[in-house]
Amino acid sequence: MKLSEASKKLKFTHRSVEKLKWGVAGCGLFAERTFLPSLQMLKKSKLISVYSSDISRAKFIADKFAAKKAFSNFDEFLKSDINAVYISGRNSDHHWQVIKAAQAGKHILCEKPLALNSLQAAEMVEVCEKNKVFLAVDYVFRFHPLIIKAKELIKNELIGKIISISADFNIMLPPGENFRYQKNLSGGGALRDLGTHMIDLLRFFGGEIEQITGFTDNVIFKGEVDDFSTGIVKFKNSGYGRFCVSFNSEKAFNRIEILGYKGSIAIENVIVRKHIPAKLIIDLVGEKKKAFRGRTPKMLLLLKEFQNSILKGEYPKPAGKEGVINMEIMERLEKLNGIN
Repeated sequence: MKLSEASKKLKFTHRSVEKLKWGVAGCGLFAERTFLPSLQMLKKSKLISVYSSDISRAKFIADKFAAKKAFSNFDEFLKSDINAVYISGRNSDHHWQVIKAAQAGKHILCEKPLALNSLQAAEMVEVCEKNKVFLAVDYVFRFHPLIIKAKELIKNELIGKIISISADFNIMLPPGENFRYQKNLSGGGALRDLGTHMIDLLRFFGGEIEQITGFTDNVIFKGEVDDFSTGIVKFKNSGYGRFCVSFNSEKAFNRIEILGYKGSIAIENVIVRKHIPAKLIIDLVGEKKKAFRGRTPKMLLLLKEFQNSILKGEYPKPAGKEGVINMEIMERLEKLNGIN
């Protein structure tokens, strides 16, 4: 299934709301440590209900963040007084939970990757459209001020025509009970979990991707999903991109570099090593390097975009269709490596 033309245009009469009343489905560490603390900082958003298949965990999160109700039944959770849902559970839960939430008339922010495959992802977008609700994907790194600044500099042609873009995201995430190493729950390993972010940023800076080639592998950790992936892409307009992601690096590393005809822009530590501020480095021909540092609550900025867009009746970014496109690109690379 491909996105319909109507889905691509994303224009329909939405379900209007005056204040976001949130339900959170999935009570993992990211929801606890990042999403919910950020949500508490928004004046026009309020946490109402939480859902987890583990009711004790749901009650713990509800108590910690002052939610009115905790559920272990998803249908009952959707009947609570909520109009927006954050889907934060395992990748295998995204498809059915988004569809049920859409059919219940809830606006949705879903974790990445959007689904287990592009067929599921496209169906999710179409069901949300049919039920007149908005669907956004948590590609949070688009909202880092240094990423936004780099995009602005590129648009203003500071470094001239783009030649290439590289994006690296390497962390240590060993096997164990982590669902990311179980293909039926995650859909894949480093490519699906980290590569989806890097592909999204390549598209954010370079535009749509026309071709991709590369590899997935198990360099350190053996198992049914990859612990390493790298790809080279050709952008539709012009220029090339490269990404490298892994679950097997003891020293976490993140760097994005955009090389242009007149110079380069590099962004370091946007994603990892929270105790070290992110840095943007501008290196132009005939000039001294310039560096800018900054810390920012990326999740808060994404949530503000989601909240304000819905309150205005506008489609929040990144829209669900971005998750479909990124999924299709990952599947093309997996197919080249014999992964179905």
